Amino acid sequence: MNASLVTVAVILLAITPLTVSDPVTARQLSVLALGLGCLLVANFLLLRMSLLPLQRLRHLMDRIDLLQPGERLEVAGARELNAVSSAFNRMLIRLERERQLSSSRAVGREEEQRRRLASELHDQVGQGLTAVLLQLKSAIAESPSPVRPELLEAQRITRENLEEVRRIARRLRPAALDDLGLPYALLALADAVAEQDGPEIVRHVDTSMARLPEEVELAIYRVAQEALTNVTRHAGASTINIALGAEASSDQVTLVVDDDGRGMIYVADVEGGGIRGMRERALAVGGRLSFSSRPGGGTRVMLTVPA
Repeated sequence: MNASLVTVAVILLAITPLTVSDPVTARQLSVLALGLGCLLVANFLLLRMSLLPLQRLRHLMDRIDLLQPGERLEVAGARELNAVSSAFNRMLIRLERERQLSSSRAVGREEEQRRRLASELHDQVGQGLTAVLLQLKSAIAESPSPVRPELLEAQRITRENLEEVRRIARRLRPAALDDLGLPYALLALADAVAEQDGPEIVRHVDTSMARLPEEVELAIYRVAQEALTNVTRHAGASTINIALGAEASSDQVTLVVDDDGRGMIYVADVEGGGIRGMRERALAVGGRLSFSSRPGGGTRVMLTVPA
């Protein structure tokens, strides 16, 4: 590029009637300065255009997030820069594949721990509390009247703790997901959230959907669970809409959870409240998770996964 500019400048200098005398006159100096200025400006503009891919590369490197795959660098420019852009895109593809594998392994280990804890809570703690309830029932039947109120209070506290243990076990490993499938598990989840004096939940769930792979159903369920938890705890919403359906044309399943709450007001909200874990789960099954929100205008969570 620089050689072309110098060549053009020499040709123009050769064909123009401009001469340089000794000593140089002011007019000759001004013409030479003007030509040099034009040459430098042209060189600057051409270099800026040619090096534009490097600026795009820098901007992409600053904002790239492997939890949100798919961004690529446009391959357009000088041949050498095209080679750099192509190599960077290939590197992104490798990193995204490795990140997806690591996310899948991490999610699998987490679910295995959840399954084990849920089993231990149900089989050990739950059965132990059930045995205590039976003992209290017998003790109440045989106890004298003065101590009976205290035993009844102990029975009430034990029963509440048993229900809490069962609730925690269901959150750790939803039995409805294994027994009834994803649509009915989501309906049961919505019912459980509504029973806790939470917002009104409007359901649009396609119950005729075919069963999906276990890891895909679990990822969709966990994203919905986390989204509903975030809304009930932080959004101050009065209504939540939850929708699940399969798109036959694109062979995809889409989950949408939106609310009319306060929206994401602070930048920290974007990666807080379990959202990063939701991204991990979406990435593990090859899905795409997106958020749209504005202060005071609610939040919309959309997860799309291949069926």
